Amino acid sequence: MILYPLKTPLIRPGDDLIEILTDVLEKERLNLENGDVIVIAESAVATAQGRLRKLDEVNPSDKARKMATKHEMDPRIVEIILQEADEIFGGTKKILLTTKNGWFTANAGVDVSNAPPGHVVLQPERPEETAEQIRNGVEKRSGKDIGVIIADSRTIPLKKGVIGVALATAGIEPVEDVRGRKDLFGRKLQVTFRAIADDLASAAQLLMGEADERTPMVLIRGAPVKLTREPAEKMNLSLEECLYMNVFASQPNVKAHDEKDET
Repeated sequence: MILYPLKTPLIRPGDDLIEILTDVLEKERLNLENGDVIVIAESAVATAQGRLRKLDEVNPSDKARKMATKHEMDPRIVEIILQEADEIFGGTKKILLTTKNGWFTANAGVDVSNAPPGHVVLQPERPEETAEQIRNGVEKRSGKDIGVIIADSRTIPLKKGVIGVALATAGIEPVEDVRGRKDLFGRKLQVTFRAIADDLASAAQLLMGEADERTPMVLIRGAPVKLTREPAEKMNLSLEECLYMNVFASQPNVKAHDEKDET
């Protein structure tokens, strides 16, 4: 598998990402091949969509001001998070734990990094539809069957750092069901699904970076993906299917070792 970082001009509201991608590929002398996957940073997609909010135009509510004081945040940013989040579960210094479109995410995807001064960038609108539009546009120009991933950064519970995840996909099956396959000792796998799109997004994230790399697109060639023309498969789990949420909702808070068992 080979990854090609694609540096672009600074993305601005109204930019045509298909045009930008085509120009960069031509500049880098890269011709698309069947099975290639294009990973695009969600911040670039959101910026091109004009999903920016000017902080000076935000009037924080009393609720936003109280939460901002508690979590040491800008009340204007908290107000935008209140408007964007599906739910808010609490938070820590500078960060609120929220859900957005069925997933846990920090600050409902409201991001100061890589936003113009005095602005924040929000999550893209209709990410699945947008990924499909980009795929269609690129395939019409190249004549090749490809996949598209819109990638974002997420944290893992109890683990330091962020990893890349797939916010939306088009043209590929994002999750591989390997239940029923045998392990090294002949036992059949019972519950395992491989998050192929997330793995590719995380690999691309190494080249995209999180700062001023100006590399919001990555071409992945030779990835173990299955192309599809079916609508993008949902990658969400229900609360009942989620290990973390199911356990926390149904079990009391207990220690791994009872104090009375300690010697």
